[in-house]
Amino acid sequence: MKLPPRDFFLNIGAMIALYVSAVSLITLLFQYVNVLFPDPIADGYFYGGYDPHSGAIRFAMASLIIVFPLYIFFMRRVQQDLRHHPEKREGGLRKWLIYIALFVAGVTMAGDLVALINTFLSGELTTRFLLKVIVVFVVAGGAFWYYLHDLRGTWERRERESKLIGAVVSVAVLISIVSGFFIIGSPGTQRSLRMDTQRINDLQSIQGNVVSYWQEKEELPVALENLEDPLVGYVVPVDPDTKEAYEYERTGPLSFRLCAVFELESDGRHGGRGEYSMAYPMGGMVAESWAHAPGRTCFDRTIDPERFPARKPGVTF
Repeated sequence: MKLPPRDFFLNIGAMIALYVSAVSLITLLFQYVNVLFPDPIADGYFYGGYDPHSGAIRFAMASLIIVFPLYIFFMRRVQQDLRHHPEKREGGLRKWLIYIALFVAGVTMAGDLVALINTFLSGELTTRFLLKVIVVFVVAGGAFWYYLHDLRGTWERRERESKLIGAVVSVAVLISIVSGFFIIGSPGTQRSLRMDTQRINDLQSIQGNVVSYWQEKEELPVALENLEDPLVGYVVPVDPDTKEAYEYERTGPLSFRLCAVFELESDGRHGGRGEYSMAYPMGGMVAESWAHAPGRTCFDRTIDPERFPARKPGVTF
């Protein structure tokens, strides 16, 4: 039987939307498990509060918000069409797509389990491992089970059950998406996090240049303007939101203070929460803390001459 172009694109669209939705949902749930059960061995340590899960969560949420409704739309149209034209069930393309869906679901389960067992053998927490295995079996196994019955024509005969399954899956996906906002915060919170990230990076840059200034001149700059040098093109950064200058104060021959106004509180574990950049403090002070509270926060720094010796004329490092 010849397949009309409309049916071709509906079936192709449904399969593509299925793959994207399933991968996004598995990724999203994996990241939730990582956040709820943190493991420094598996996640690594990121200075400055960088959250390695935030970006993956946002992308998976965005994919589900756009693609999953398209999947529901395509599948509803395909199922309705099959109920009115049961002869289309024998179409070769449709069977090929369903078999491909079954194959992909099986390969996904096998591949994810191999990856999970590998991370488990590398020392990942047992709880995280078990929860991720459950996620794979529920999502990929559920898709396998649904399309195996679809191949047998079950859902054309049981329309009510098919709609109930669609409703349950839709609610589960909706809950998964909404949960993301409680973990990474609202778009407004994310913007505040990015602003605070930039402030930390700016202070790190200023700190590094203050140290370099001291090494060159054996004295601290009186004001931040002293750091600007047209030869190297360095311009002292300003607050990304207010465009006001950061506070700088020379508190002693070897000590100084940097201040900024932050929008949110850092978590204190890595010096910040949210998706902080991976920039490291310049001048070698990677051990300094950048934890901050909302509002005006100051950071007192003292240069150790033994660690940061003055550069003698004609001597380079």
